[in-house]
Parts: sequence; structure tokens; C-alpha cells
Amino acid sequence: MKEARTDSSSSLRWNILRQALLRRSDSQSEAEIKRISRKATKGFNLIQCQLVDSDHPREACVCYTFGSTKLYLTQRVDNCSDLNDFEISNRYNIDNTGLVCQWPSEEVLAYFCKSQPDRFRGKRVIELGSGYGLAGLVIAAATEASEVVISDGNPQVVNYIKRNIESNSMAFGDTSVKAMELHWNQQELSELTNTFDVIVASDCTFFKEFHKHLASIIKILLKAKEPSEALFFSPKRGDSLDKFLKEIKDIGLHYVLTENYDPRVWKCHEMFVKGDDSWPNYDKNHCYPLLIQITKS
Repeated sequence: MKEARTDSSSSLRWNILRQALLRRSDSQSEAEIKRISRKATKGFNLIQCQLVDSDHPREACVCYTFGSTKLYLTQRVDNCSDLNDFEISNRYNIDNTGLVCQWPSEEVLAYFCKSQPDRFRGKRVIELGSGYGLAGLVIAAATEASEVVISDGNPQVVNYIKRNIESNSMAFGDTSVKAMELHWNQQELSELTNTFDVIVASDCTFFKEFHKHLASIIKILLKAKEPSEALFFSPKRGDSLDKFLKEIKDIGLHYVLTENYDPRVWKCHEMFVKGDDSWPNYDKNHCYPLLIQITKS
């Protein structure tokens, strides 16, 4: 009689990495990956999007449409990581998640920002750990912010952000938009200190080793003498969010945690909890982003 498999979650995640590097799989490993991966086919499907033809075999162009505005984002196709990606991650002490896909929390962040333009109008805004920059680009195109900085610590990701800003420059009106390579543990940030009215970020609290630096850079970047806030969208993911919020409190910042912050997002969440084929392994703890509003006072 064949023994049942008892692989741990960590070993299955290593198997995902092995597949990306060796470009091969069998039906058994595909089933394991589907069981352990939380990646959605369409996420919350809050912003209409469709694939556009791309000339590069490793890249895809996705057109996001809201109202009369269209944004074109170039990104990597699925399962297209290579060894160089991980070498760069090790060199810069960064994670590689920004290259993997457009994560569902980023879509929720973009939708939330689009729905509340008054929150950003005339403000200086920075997105941290932005990946391909969907939320930052939506803010630039839909809210009349005075400036939007779209940042990430991975130089490969920042190159994609620059391309995406250039591709959509006609959509930004008078808003200044730029990309920035920003590491949360950077020592010299004098030109950015107390600069921003609003910080936005999605799914940036998963890796606990980055919590202290992330809390610190929020305090550095937010304006000190004027009303300012950071808007984070993050699933609980075990105790990772709780540990991040402890760092926020320990550094002297204040936060409000909200579970039901938008009726449409909440309706999608309830549908996935009850069971939906578009997200068959949906789990509230790992998939549903909570809203964290962080302030200095």
C-alpha cells in the first residue's frame, strides 16, 4: 500500500521555486502547487482588464479600464522566473514577489483609491513595494494628485514601472509621476523626510524581517506638521500583520484597522468565502486584505 504524502507547506513552496527554475512539472506536482498556492485567476475582479498583444515572449501587456481611462501595464508572464531574478533578490536583500504577478491586494488598493479621489487631490503620494505600479498609476490618472512616486526595492521591477509610466503619460494630466528605487532600510533619505501627504501600499507586511524597516520609513516619509496618512491593504497571513502592527505601535505611530471598508469588495469577499470557482482555494486569513490607516497622531 502506498503511503500518503505528508509534505509540509514549506516543502511545497520550494517545489514551486524548483518548477520556476527547471521549467518542468508532472501532474502530481501541479496538484500540490494548486493546493498550496493562494494565487487567484482574476483576484477580486474590481477593475475591468484584458490582455493586449505583446512583442516579447516573456512579457504580457494588460489594459485596465475604468470609465473613459485606459492604463496599459507591461509585466512578466506567469511562471517566467529565472535564476538571475533570485540572484538579484539576494544581492539587494529584497523579495521577488513584485515580478511574480499582479497581486489581489494591489487591485483592491487601486480600486479603493479610484473610489476616493478627494483623499488624494492636490496631495503628494508615494506607493511602497508597488510591483508593476497599478495603484500608483490609478492614483495619478484618476485623483488629480499633485505628485505620485511609484517605488520598489527591486531594480528589475523599477524598470517595469518606468516603462509603464512612459506608456501612460498622456493619462496623468498635470500630475507629476516618477519611479524610484527605494529600499526600506536606506540610511540617507533627507530629500524625502516629512515629504508625503499619503503613503499607499499593498501586501507589504508578509515578510517579518522587513517589518521594523517598513514601520521606520513610514514615520520618515509622512509629513509631520500637516495631516498625513498611510493606507495599507494587507491580509492577516498568520501572525505577520499583527507583528507589523506591533512595530507600528512601538515606533510611536497610530493605526486603525478596518475589515469592511467598501461594500463591493466586501460582497466579493463573502462570495469567495461561500465558494466560487474563480478562486477555489480562497482563505480569509491569506487572501482578504484588511485596511490599515496609519498616522503620526
